[in-house]
Amino acid sequence: MALVVICGQPCSGKSTAAKCLAESLNESECKQTVRIIDETSFHLDRNQSYANMPSEKNLRGVLRSEVDRSVSRDNIIIVDSLNSIKGYRYELWCLARAAGIRYCVLYCDVRESQCRKWNEERREKGEAAYNDVIFEDLVRRFEKPDRRNRWDSPLFELWAHNDGVERSSIAIVDVVSYLTKKADSKSRDVKILQPTIATQNTRFSEANSLYEMDRATQEVINAIVEAQSQSIGGPLASISIGQGLPNIDISRSVGLPELRRLRRTFIKLTGQTSLSGRPPPSDSSSAKRMFVDYLNRELGTIA
Repeated sequence: MALVVICGQPCSGKSTAAKCLAESLNESECKQTVRIIDETSFHLDRNQSYANMPSEKNLRGVLRSEVDRSVSRDNIIIVDSLNSIKGYRYELWCLARAAGIRYCVLYCDVRESQCRKWNEERREKGEAAYNDVIFEDLVRRFEKPDRRNRWDSPLFELWAHNDGVERSSIAIVDVVSYLTKKADSKSRDVKILQPTIATQNTRFSEANSLYEMDRATQEVINAIVEAQSQSIGGPLASISIGQGLPNIDISRSVGLPELRRLRRTFIKLTGQTSLSGRPPPSDSSSAKRMFVDYLNRELGTIA
């Protein structure tokens, strides 16, 4: 139903705001499931996650992937993170548009000096805090949201230092009202993003690729199990999968549990690669070829 992106400087009250918003939504007339996606959901250390650009990029990729899997018209997703880069907020906006749901940004607007003070207080209490080098780097690179940008609109501003962060805070109340208000021809202030043909085709292509990958790898597993059952403990020759495809060469009997484990790992690795590179194959032959090559490497032989 909606995607809420919370952004702000480090230690600006974002997690408290996310918790207050989730509680308010759960106690409202909203019937959708409310879920917060943040770094702690994946047991990620904030200093390690922002230690360098590769780590930070990986963090954003993990969060974005989880948002992509979670957004739907049956729930409200709250992304509790720095979300400090406007290009990244644009990517999240695109996910909301592809899902055809509401979208808004809740900005925790706090002075840098106050964020720095809150960070030091957390460190003194032994709570999770940023080290000074990472904190200053994040503050310097923060890109403030601008309501003139479609990916930063509608924009709700929460002044945590002046007004505190409570469920009764004006910004929290306004966000809840925006997310729960009935959308009809009279409610012009409520905008539900509409997916374009391009985003719909992309989602269809991804779903089709996953289906072909699942089916193709299972067919390869079935062929191996059938070949081993026919050999009756004897030596295995190359197992042919089909014309134009490499053979599977295994010198020992491989049990079904091991084959299933290899299949799960292959599908997982292929999905992770597609997040940063080319998408997984959308045809059965390509998927089989990749899986056979993977099996031959993992089982210690090369076809």
